[in-house]
Amino acid sequence: MKKHTLLSFLLLIITSMQVAAQECAGIKMKQGGGFEMNNYDAKGKSIGKLDYKIAKVETQGSNTVITIDMESFNNKGKSEIKNTYKMICDGKTLILDANSLISQEQLKSFQNMEMKFTYDNIEFPAQYTVGEKLKDASVKGTGTSGPMAVNFNMYIKNRNVASQEKLTIPAGTFDAYKINSDLNMEMVMGFPVKMEMSSVSYRAPGVIWDLKTETYRKGKLMGYSELTKIY
Repeated sequence: MKKHTLLSFLLLIITSMQVAAQECAGIKMKQGGGFEMNNYDAKGKSIGKLDYKIAKVETQGSNTVITIDMESFNNKGKSEIKNTYKMICDGKTLILDANSLISQEQLKSFQNMEMKFTYDNIEFPAQYTVGEKLKDASVKGTGTSGPMAVNFNMYIKNRNVASQEKLTIPAGTFDAYKINSDLNMEMVMGFPVKMEMSSVSYRAPGVIWDLKTETYRKGKLMGYSELTKIY
């Protein structure tokens, strides 16, 4: 169960006055718009897709708040996971609420453990600079299972802008920035279960989500996702 919980978290790792459309930090955000990503295994075989829809765009003070509904489908088109992400744009930085990384379905696995979580959000600057170091992010949880203490920690660290390069994917050709990061996860319930991964993501100014994401373990590619459509 512990390993399954860690993997389910990973799958979703290697998202006031309502307005119809708005622009912040060069990103156009339209309610009802969205984007799709295809998932592939290490050999390039399609294993499903992710559908993201912008459900709401709001103004809260000087910030723009974007609510994005995500649905994951397997390669047979069957819906498997749903989640809702919240992002905040302050004009200079796009912030993904780390609370969004834990879906209601995933919280059910902790429902008898009285888990309490704290978060350090994931930040993306409006403009990237090669060599730039980005802020670490984390999700930390503590609880109990009977007399036993339970701890869950997920760290996204060593985030840095490695290079700028031309990237061609099904959604188009972009001047993209390559961002490296490490993902460390640990579940402790009597004894620790650990998982260490690394990821490479490609982002472009003016695009709200990753263009492409590659997930590695011990230097070996495990799978990747590519943006296929923006609507």
